[in-house]
Amino acid sequence: MPRLALYAIAVCVLSVVAAVVSFVSGSWVGIVWVLLAGVSSNMAWYYVRKQKNDRAAEERRQTAAG
Repeated sequence: MPRLALYAIAVCVLSVVAAVVSFVSGSWVGIVWVLLAGVSSNMAWYYVRKQKNDRAAEERRQTAAG
C-alpha cells in the first residue's frame, strides 16, 4: 500500500476519534473533524486505486513490449 494512502488512513482514523470526542464533550466543532475524515478517506482510496492502475499499466506495457 502506498505510503500516502497509509498517512491518509491514519488521518482519517484520528479525525474520527477527534469527532467522537468533540461530540461527546458537546462541541459542534466535530463537524469539521467529520469533514476531514471524509476528505482523508477519499485521498486514501485515490492513492490505492492509483497504485493499482499504475501496476496494471506497467504490466500492459511489459506485455506489449515483450
